[in-house]
This record gives sequence, structure tokens and C-alpha cells, in this order.
Amino acid sequence: MKTENNKSNPETRIPIKNIKIHQPNNGVEEYKPRDQIYVRKVTGFFQQLRLKMNFIFLTIFAVIPWLQYNGHQAILFDIIDQRFYLWGLTLWPQDLTLLAWLFILSAFVLFFVTTFLGRVWCGYLCPQTVWTFIFIWFEEKIEGSANQRKKLDSQKLDFNKFWRKALKHSCWMFFSVLTALTFVGYFMPIEEIYTDFFTFNTSFAAAATVWFFALCTYGNAGWMREIMCLHMCPYARFQSAMFDKDTITVSYDYNRGESRGPRGKKQDHKAMGLGDCIDCNLCVQVCPTGIDIRNGLQYECINCGACVDACDGVMENMNYAKGLIRYTTENELKGKKVRLVRAKLIGYAVVLVVMSGLLVMEIVNRVPVSLEIIRDRNQLSRETFNGDVENVYTLKILNKSQTNNTYRVSVRGIDNVKWIGEQEVTVKAANVYTLPISLAMDPYDLTEPMTTITFVLKQISPESDVMFEQESRFFKKR
Repeated sequence: MKTENNKSNPETRIPIKNIKIHQPNNGVEEYKPRDQIYVRKVTGFFQQLRLKMNFIFLTIFAVIPWLQYNGHQAILFDIIDQRFYLWGLTLWPQDLTLLAWLFILSAFVLFFVTTFLGRVWCGYLCPQTVWTFIFIWFEEKIEGSANQRKKLDSQKLDFNKFWRKALKHSCWMFFSVLTALTFVGYFMPIEEIYTDFFTFNTSFAAAATVWFFALCTYGNAGWMREIMCLHMCPYARFQSAMFDKDTITVSYDYNRGESRGPRGKKQDHKAMGLGDCIDCNLCVQVCPTGIDIRNGLQYECINCGACVDACDGVMENMNYAKGLIRYTTENELKGKKVRLVRAKLIGYAVVLVVMSGLLVMEIVNRVPVSLEIIRDRNQLSRETFNGDVENVYTLKILNKSQTNNTYRVSVRGIDNVKWIGEQEVTVKAANVYTLPISLAMDPYDLTEPMTTITFVLKQISPESDVMFEQESRFFKKR
């Protein structure tokens, strides 16, 4: 009873203070909505270099599908007919090892370049970066500078904002459609896809593919932009495994720049206790991923050099030495010896040379013809009306070259065999020829129930030493 009275009496109740309990998030930052990045235009050596490389990349991408070789598209990955044309080389599903070699070689080239120069691929040649800068160029031409675009977005919708936004998105979509048509042109005859698409005669599958890639381009370069680099690209995540203290990356010279702060052009900043950084934030405003390079090396940095050009321009105006932000190494910033040639780099170079040699050997030793042998599934052998033992085969001759060739087929490993069917056939370029044949033998010439034989396929016109052999079996009827 006494305890109950104490609980009900406010004078004897222990005072309680309400506090807000913070729930731990296990080190994971809470999601924050993305702020739109208004990339400021900057000029300079590295941006001119990037523009020229982007132009070369776009030209190669747009022109290659239109090139012709031996009467057909020079580069065509024909998935429907399961054949890839690479100039004078035709690859079939049987040649996928060559493509595997190419992909592995490309990966090691990327590893080598990343170890040496950091993420220059991302900053100068990655399609996501190239198309993003193209879309930003449309923005600048239609909506104005970064400050004008920001001001326009904050305004209420009026006629001026409407027509500028409509024109910008129309340009984005038109360029996306051209990009998609060109990309699909690597997998379908490009003249056909362009003609059919703009005359509304294309198939549903082809039209759907074009619009799918067009919408992907429009969304990635127009809306997602740095989200692709920061959250979806795996390269940004595993690049640290290739970096070392001698990797050349865009870096801020902390010792020279700090302490940062504003000052007049004619003021002695050394006497003020300031470094060379005037804290203008131009390096942040020109960054396509919106980071501050002065915070140190970050995986978001794509090594495009925009902050380098922006900072060099400020240093030049302040009559300071350029290079406060520059392409350098961690060891150089710390005053240590820089080793451009090192074990990891040499290892990647050796692997590249070896794999390139193996790829060349694979291509040189590749036989431009193959033979597939299919036996009669109904019976292993049969007896003819004159008492011979007959085996039936279907030969599939694949001409991997890009010329029409004539081949002669023969068999060895068995004597006194009778060949029933054609022995010389002409196979069109990049085509398969089906040849049904039979082999007949006198049963008294067969000493074993099963005899190993070899079909020999030799090119006779145009005259060549190309030859392909394939084993099979000849069965004796019991």
C-alpha cells in the first residue's frame, strides 16, 4: 500500500527528463536527396585535350559502322545470324575464345593505364563522361551559364522557361536517338536500320531496341550523370586496388595551398599567414561530380582535369605559380622520390605483351574453315542390296572466310571405301553448307566392329593450303 501511495503522489515521484534517443546507423550515412550539379564552363589545356579526344572518339564511334569491306559492313556483330565481321575476319560461336582474349587484353590495358595515370579513361574517353559533357554543351547553348541555368530552374514556369526546357530536352532526345541508331548499327546493317527507322518500316524488335538505348542515353547523360559514376559504375569501386603512391592523379598541393582564404591581388598573402589557395571554390564549381578536390583523393574523382584548368586560371590572375592543383603523385606531394617505372607497372606490361602475342598467334593459326560431322541417329550402320556395310553422315562445312571457296572432302583410316555423294562443293563466304554422304565397305575388309576414320577437308579453289581434319567412326553391322 505504501508503494502504491508513493507512485500516485506527485511530490514523492522521481523527476523524469524526456530525452531524444539517437538510434545508431552502424556507420551508414542517412540518404540525402541529390542536389543538382550545375557544372561551370572552364577552358584550359586539359579541357582542350579532352574535347579533342572526345571528338576523335565520337568520330570513330559514328563512322565505323558505315565502313564497307568486301561488299559488306566492315564491323558488324550479327547476333541473329551468329557471326561477327571484323574487317577481313569472320568470327563464329566456335571462335568466342578470340573475343575472350580481346576482353581480357582490354581489361589489362585498363589496369595498366589506371596504375600509371589513374582514372583518365573515366575523364577523357568513358562514354558516360563524353555524352554527359555533350548534354551539358546543349544546356549551355540553350539555357546559358551555370548561374543562368540555376536561376532559370528557380523561376516559375513561363514562356521563356518552357521553350528553353522544351528545346533542350528535344535536342537531348534527338541526339540520344542518333546515338542509339549508331549503336544498334553495330549489330544490324546500319543502312537498313536508319532507312527503316525514319520511314517507319522497321520491325517491332528493332524499333524497341533503338528506343530502349535512346532512353538509356537520355536518362544517363541527361538526368543521372554523376550518379552513374558514383553509385553504379563498378570501376570507381575497385580502382583503389590498382592505385599506389606513384599513380599520377589530380591532386591538391596541401602544403602549398593552406591555409586558404581570400585576399587582394596586391596583398602579401605570406605575411597574412595564408597559402596560395584563395578559397574561390572554382575547382568545385567546374567538377562534373561535384566534389572538392582539396579534401584529398576521392573515388568520385574522374581525373578529367577541369579543376586543374580552373585553378591554373586563378593562379595566373593572382600572379602565382600554376600547379596548386595538378596531375601528380602522392610521393611527389610528400617530397619523396617518384618511381614511374615500378614492379606493378612492369608486371602489367609483361602480361600485356604475352597476351598480345598469344592473341596474334591464335589469329594467325586460326583455320578459316570447320567441319561438323553428324551421324545418322536411326541406325549405326545398314546393309545395302549388294551386301556392303553402309554408314550415313551429314557433313556441315562452315566457311569462316569472306570469299567463296571450293573444298574437297575425303576420308582416311579405312581402305577400299566407297564414297557415295559429292566430294567437291563450293561454299559461299561466311556460310554453312550441308553435305549428306554415305560410306560403304565390303564387310570382309572390316576386322573390327568399330573403325576410327578421319574426314579431311581441303580448300582447292582459290588454291590454298587450308585444311581441316575431324575424326569419326565407321561401324560394322553385326
